[in-house]
Amino acid sequence: MEFIHEENRVYIKDEQGELLAEITFPKETDHVCIDHTWVSEKLQGQGIASKLVQEVLKQCKAENLKIRATCSYAKTWFEKHPKEQNWYL
Repeated sequence: MEFIHEENRVYIKDEQGELLAEITFPKETDHVCIDHTWVSEKLQGQGIASKLVQEVLKQCKAENLKIRATCSYAKTWFEKHPKEQNWYL
């Protein structure tokens, strides 16, 4: 499964171009805000949402940007991963 990276967005499409999962994270002053995470029923239960958050985290670490979240899934993810708390606002 290959993640497609765009500015402020990471997502997955199938061979027919159907959107299967995405996360959006618009840049704010000196950080990004994860505001949306979605996974199609076709992929639910496979840890895809977690992988999407990790993709954003990897990108933010490379750019030295902190993360804020208004998305409930992302907030919960950071609560469950205390080793990554220093990247979370």
